[in-house]
Amino acid sequence: MRKIMICGCGGSGKSALARQLGERLNLPVTHLDMEYYDERWQPLDSEAFTQRQRALVAEGEWILDGNYASTMPIRLTAADTVIFLDLPALTCLWGILQRRHQHHGSDALSRHLRGRITWGFIRYILGYRRTMRPKVDALIAEHASSHVITLRSRRQVRRFLNDLHVGSARA
Repeated sequence: MRKIMICGCGGSGKSALARQLGERLNLPVTHLDMEYYDERWQPLDSEAFTQRQRALVAEGEWILDGNYASTMPIRLTAADTVIFLDLPALTCLWGILQRRHQHHGSDALSRHLRGRITWGFIRYILGYRRTMRPKVDALIAEHASSHVITLRSRRQVRRFLNDLHVGSARA
């Protein structure tokens, strides 16, 4: 695992998993939200964002976390491992509340996300498995030429990390 793509619903724990994997595997981590928005939290135009991702996946090692379905094929074709966090909606909503409480908006991404927790965002999370998951599944089936790991609970995420740690310690 040297080129890892992590996707899933908002609040599923993509960024936390990316950070933990980065530490354990000594890989650079890029959060796509930080690449998509400029310093004033204005989104990049689609061509600039596409080119930024092409540059990121051209690197030898990386962990990229984020969704952005329109550019997902770029990451899927380059990744040697795809991790799809397919957690229940209530778990994701709880994750968003926890993140907001833990960070109190202390980092740039948390401050940005504070303004994005709207009823529309909550509806998106509640409907993610019904509306977005089929699209993500189709993109993975069409473009991923790598190992795909689907984790469906926080317990499975913890087990995955623990198994990875044990495996790394033996190597």
